[in-house]
Order: sequence, then structure tokens, then C-alpha cells
Amino acid sequence: MVTPSDRAVAPPALPTASARAPSARPQDWIAPRAHGARHGARASELERVYGQIEDGARISREEALLLHEHADLGELMRLADLVRARLHPQGWVTYIVDRNLNPTNVCITDCGFCAFYRRPKAEGAYTLSREEIDAKLDELAAIGGRQVLMQGGHHPYIKSDWWCELVAHMRVKYPDINPHALSAPELDHFSRIEKRPVEDVLRDLKAAGLGSVPGAGAEILTERVRKIIAPKKTSTERWLDVHRKVHESGLRSSATMMFGHVETAAERIEHLGVLRDLQDETGGFTAFASWNMQPEGVPEEHLYPEKTTPAVYVRVQSIARIFLDNFANMQTSYVTQGLKLAQASLRFGCNDFGGTMMEENVVSAAGCFHLAPIERLEHQIRRAGFVPLRRNSWYGIVDERFTEPQRGPQSREDGATHRAWTAKPAKGGRA
Repeated sequence: MVTPSDRAVAPPALPTASARAPSARPQDWIAPRAHGARHGARASELERVYGQIEDGARISREEALLLHEHADLGELMRLADLVRARLHPQGWVTYIVDRNLNPTNVCITDCGFCAFYRRPKAEGAYTLSREEIDAKLDELAAIGGRQVLMQGGHHPYIKSDWWCELVAHMRVKYPDINPHALSAPELDHFSRIEKRPVEDVLRDLKAAGLGSVPGAGAEILTERVRKIIAPKKTSTERWLDVHRKVHESGLRSSATMMFGHVETAAERIEHLGVLRDLQDETGGFTAFASWNMQPEGVPEEHLYPEKTTPAVYVRVQSIARIFLDNFANMQTSYVTQGLKLAQASLRFGCNDFGGTMMEENVVSAAGCFHLAPIERLEHQIRRAGFVPLRRNSWYGIVDERFTEPQRGPQSREDGATHRAWTAKPAKGGRA
């Protein structure tokens, strides 16, 4: 049961990005009590929405907001677990053996919530050499790694050709490790500084061997929020359109949400809504992951509220599982939440533990660091009542313990879902 100490973040009265003040603070919002959800003025509305979910019907943005603001957390857990079990009746929880690799931390976007980046020539700014990158990939290959998550800053001088050379090198030297690289804002950055369409950037990266694209840089997909926390970063529409182009190119991507800063509850739901709309259009998202902002040590820490509680994290995660009915997979975020809460989130709709991440630099720069060895991660999954299985970037099973014939996609071509890729006509013919 949620107690009054389980607090979420309500709409803050922050000024515009150009006039932000340290004194601007949000007010706490008290999570609904179980008694109010069952016997209060909204009880009949909630019961109606619960019934829709139990019947497998899609809920609207308005109904999702109703759940966020008024549903008891126990009911949200029950319903999210029901949806998870409906989509994944086998009782498997997947994860991928990977590592994070940040080839550079140089960035000119100046997001106030990021403790990782450095301006060009600032103390601590770096760009890894090919030898340093290979040393990290050697370590990953030695433990059977299947993916490297590579992101950097918006470097003013490193362009897409540098990344193409790196990816092409990787595909030859490390053929079993998928380059899961370059967020939508980074791809948009290349498009702008190179003055060419993002489709061309993607074409070159894909030809070099790029296998999939991470969903980073989404934060909250509403312009009010983005103008406050990341005024120089890619807009909502552009983030969505870059992922549309990714899917049309035959690549898959993930989707994310960072919440618990200046957004309202309605803006959280709007974020989920635009993701669901795009997934209806392309089918290209493999999974959704969310986490709360880690405010400690970021450049503009004084502007942000205290970190949201575990109860808020599982509330948002449950609603995401219920609302995103066209997303097959929900990732927990054990790196930000810790193993125990990640374990609990498997009953709040999650069916995937994400990556083992031998290395993590971005959230750890803000003082949040919860990495675990593979054996401990599997132990937590089993203790929650599930069977752990290793996967690849496209959610195909690559676990040697798996004996069933249907393993799912084993390559980026197997994983492609968008009609622009899967229904291409033969030469001289029509689809």
C-alpha cells in the first residue's frame, strides 16, 4: 500500500529556460490511498478502466492519467502483471550481456541535468583512441558479450564518418557484438553539422554495420519540458521523426523516458502517447525503459526536486506497461533503481533486465551506480519467480540453455519490422 511518504513530483512553477531561478521548487504530491481509490468519487471510473484492461482493451490518454492520479498502487501492480503475463506467458525474463562505451564526453548541448558531459577543451574532456576502445571490446568479447551501447556527446568536430569507421572496424574484429549506438539527438546533430538529411547519415552508418539505435535523449517528449531542461537539444517532433527514419531504414530502436524533474503527470502520459502513436505507425521499437532523474551532482542541481521515491518509479512503470500495449518488452532500470527494486518491478510489468553493462558512465557521474555480476542478476530474476535467459539486441534468445526451436530474430535483418523494409518489392515488381 502507498503511504503519504511515497511522493511523486507535481507540476513545478518554473519560469522559462531563459529566466530560471534557484528558488523555483515543485510542491509534493501525495499518492492516492487505497481507500480513496476503492470508495471515493473516482471509484466507479477506476473500476471501468480496470475492466477494460482486464479485457485486453486499449486505454486512452485520459484514462491513463486517471490511473496515474487516482489508482491504488496495488491495483496498478496487479494489472501491469496481468498485461506482462498476457504478452509473456512463458515466465521468462531476458537480459543482454553488454557494456556501455562512451567514446567521447565532449558535448555542446549543455543539458543542466547531465553530470557526464564536458565542454570542448574543458578539464576532464576526452575522446578515446581506437586502441582504448578495442581494449574495452576485448573485455566484452571475453565474456560472450552481444552488444555495446555506444553514445557520446554532441561533439562539434567528430562527425558521422568517424563513427562509420569505428562501426565498420567493429563488425570485422567483433562480429558477435552488435553496435547499439547513437541516440536520435546525436543523429540529428550529425545531420545539422553535415548539412545533409538524417536518412543519408543512417544509410552510411547502416552500411558500416550499425545494428540498432538506443532511445536516449527523449527525457520528456513535450516542448514545455524540453525548453526548460534541454533547450539546445532535439525537439519532440524531431526526436520522433529520427526514430521514424531509423525504423524505415530497417533498423530497430528502443524508447525511454526520464521523469521526476519538471514535468507534470499529464506530460508523462503525453510522452507515452506519442511513443504509442509512432509504434502504431512503424512497429520499430523493441522495448521501453524508464527511470527517475538522478539530480545529485548535475550542473543545475539547485533547479530540480529531490529524487522521486521507489513507489513513484513502479507507479510510472506500471502505467507504461498498461498503456503501451503495442510494445512487446518493458525494461527495468536496475542501474538507477538497484537490484532489489528492479526485481520488484518484474511484478510491475517488466519482462527484461536490460544490459549487464560492464561499464556505465552517465548516471554514475550523478552518483548513481548499481552494476551487478551476471550470476547475481540471474539470482534476483529466479528469486522473483522467473527464468533468466540471455538475448540479443532484437530480443532473440541466444542462451545456450534454451532448447525450444523458436529463438526469435538473430540479426538486424531478422528483426526489421517496418513495412518500408519488410515489404520491399522485387525489381520490376510491386509489393
